[in-house]
Amino acid sequence: MPYTFVPEHRHARAYGRNVRISPKSAAIICAVIRNKPLTRAKRLLVDLGSRKRSLDGKYYSKTVGEILQLVESCEKNAEGLGLAPERLFVHASAHKGMLMRRRRRKSGFGSQLKAANIEVMLVERGKVDEAKAKERLKEAVTEAVKKQVREMKEKEKHIVEEAVKTEKPTEHGKEVEMKVKKDFAEMEKKGLEQQLEEMKEKEKRIEARAELAKKNEGEKK
Repeated sequence: MPYTFVPEHRHARAYGRNVRISPKSAAIICAVIRNKPLTRAKRLLVDLGSRKRSLDGKYYSKTVGEILQLVESCEKNAEGLGLAPERLFVHASAHKGMLMRRRRRKSGFGSQLKAANIEVMLVERGKVDEAKAKERLKEAVTEAVKKQVREMKEKEKHIVEEAVKTEKPTEHGKEVEMKVKKDFAEMEKKGLEQQLEEMKEKEKRIEARAELAKKNEGEKK
C-alpha cells in the first residue's frame, strides 16, 4: 500500500483504498485526530458518531464511522506488534480516490461517486517502560489462555452431551464421556504450553530492546 512517509519510531499501519466517503470530509476528520493520543482520538470519533460533539455544527457521521473502523483495525495491528497502547499517537491523512460514476438504466452514466484513500498510522513515542510492557504481555497471554480454556470447555460439554445421547448403554456412555474429557485435557495442556512459549519469546524480545536502548544511551553519553 502507498504511504506518505515511514515514521522513525515503531508503528502500525492501516490503509483504506477508495472508501466511499467525501475526500474533503475525510481530510477534515484526519486533520482533527492527527497527532492526538489514541484514546483521545477514538473518544472524539465516537462522540462525533453518536452526535455528542460536532465540528462547526457538523457530525460527518459516515466519514467518522469509516475512519473509526480503520483506527480500530490499526490498533489491532499495533497490539499484534506489541506496541504500548498508552504511548500511541495517531497520524491520519486522506487523499482523493478513484473517480467513479453511478450507472443509470436508461442513460449512460449518472452522478459521480466520491471516494477517498485514507492512511492511518499509530506511532509509538516516548521511552519504553519494560516492566509495564512485561506486565501487559503477561496479562494478554493470561486472558488469551482463559478464553481458550472457556471455549474448549464449552466444546467439551457439547461433545460429551452428544456422545452420551448417541450411546445407549449407560456404562459405555460414561466411558465415552471420560475419554472425551481426557482428550480435551491433553489439548488444553498443549494450548497452555504453547501460549507460555510465546510469552517467553516475547519477553526475550522486550529484554533485547531494553539492552539495545541502554547501549544507545551509553554511546550518546
